Amino acid sequence: MENWLTKRIALSPTKLAVVTPKTKLTFRELGDLVSKQMSLLAKLVKKGTHVGVLTNNSLTGYSLILALQQLGCVIVLLNKRLAAPELQYQLEDAEVELLIYEDDLALAGLTGVKMVSFSELANQTSEACQGLAEFKPDEVTTIMYTSGTSGQPKGVCQTYNNHLYSALGSALNLGLTAEDNWLCVVPLFHISGLSIMMRSLIYGMTVTLLPKFDADEVMRYLVAADITAISVVPTMLKQLLALGQSSLNPAFRFFLLGGGPIDKPSLEKCQEQRWPVIQSYGMTETASQVVALSFDDAASHLGSAGKPHFFVQLKLASDGEIMLKGPNISPGYYHQALKNQRTFVDGWFKTGDIGSLDQDGYLYVKGRKGDMIISGGENIFPREIEDCYLKLAAVAEIVVAAKEDAKWGQVPVAFIKLKEDISREKLVTYGRKFLAHYKVPKEFYLVTDYPRTASGKIQRYKLLAQLAKLQKLSKI
Repeated sequence: MENWLTKRIALSPTKLAVVTPKTKLTFRELGDLVSKQMSLLAKLVKKGTHVGVLTNNSLTGYSLILALQQLGCVIVLLNKRLAAPELQYQLEDAEVELLIYEDDLALAGLTGVKMVSFSELANQTSEACQGLAEFKPDEVTTIMYTSGTSGQPKGVCQTYNNHLYSALGSALNLGLTAEDNWLCVVPLFHISGLSIMMRSLIYGMTVTLLPKFDADEVMRYLVAADITAISVVPTMLKQLLALGQSSLNPAFRFFLLGGGPIDKPSLEKCQEQRWPVIQSYGMTETASQVVALSFDDAASHLGSAGKPHFFVQLKLASDGEIMLKGPNISPGYYHQALKNQRTFVDGWFKTGDIGSLDQDGYLYVKGRKGDMIISGGENIFPREIEDCYLKLAAVAEIVVAAKEDAKWGQVPVAFIKLKEDISREKLVTYGRKFLAHYKVPKEFYLVTDYPRTASGKIQRYKLLAQLAKLQKLSKI
């Protein structure tokens, strides 16, 4: 296939490509910036070089990612929130030869890799070079590490075809066009951010790039600018709801909600305010969302992730595990042959999530297979318990996880943030009104925050590791 950036410049050179708080670039101007970055990189890399990128949501990082893609490098996108030992593991696992990092993200202690800061790169001697004329569909262009909600992350290989069909599936499902302006506040190193960049090249749409999520600033853009779409995770959407601003700009079309389930009360509040929220389901291995629920269907299928995109096949295994097939599915994990054999079977990707389908084919995601609690032979899904307790006025947030138990094997325990004081006894009594007794948490721990991945997903295993340090609600 023809190089996406050069094709887009040829098709719409004067169309606005990227907007930041300080800069506006057309596709031609973006191409010029990318060409400059390529000439600075030319002496450091060659086609196939594994290059790690550690960046903020900055225009320099944005253009460097595109420059590396133009040169045919394998781009390893690194989470800037990781500690040095975590980054070291990923650099070694992905066989990174060069690490390019934003100056304020410098970390001491990394070894075995050549490192160049953005400012050092800017001072490199430039060298004329040419980008790829064509992208080979099945060639890996990016490696992105899984969130690590249950342990050591794995490097997900993503091909040009994966990104292309992800973009095409989104366009067919969401009705996206070159006239859209997508507000990007999710990280570029995460699939939700990178996929916005790829869609921009493929559709010719504008990306408005902000350095970070700030609810007040984002709301100003949603109200006053010509933003048509924004990707959010549940924590972001809830912070925006809390601002009490119901009217958005007339051009705005939808919030694309991903990164994990959201509680029903928040969705119901969006319905009341007529905020068009498209719930979606996807992951790093699927190159962004593969299942989505339109706003029109949300009222009648509240809590559903929706239906598969046009190019995606979906089925449930005998135990309810969600299985997917399609051209946007990763070819596998980098250097994980055994894991690939177990996860990618006969063309189907075993997601590790448990779900159900209603009679109309709408998918309901119950939770991670690994998060499922098996207590005395009964299967318990944390999300069901969490949704129940979020209707209780005293509870601000709640996360349920499995604690090992000598008698039952596992029992559910809850980690809660409260709006007002409440006793353990009242929490148990409330739970028993709406849940089977074995689903009611045996213990309630007070927390002020939750350990999360870069995409906002809660890491239950880290909460369980903190049990001894947390305050337990008394029985009275």
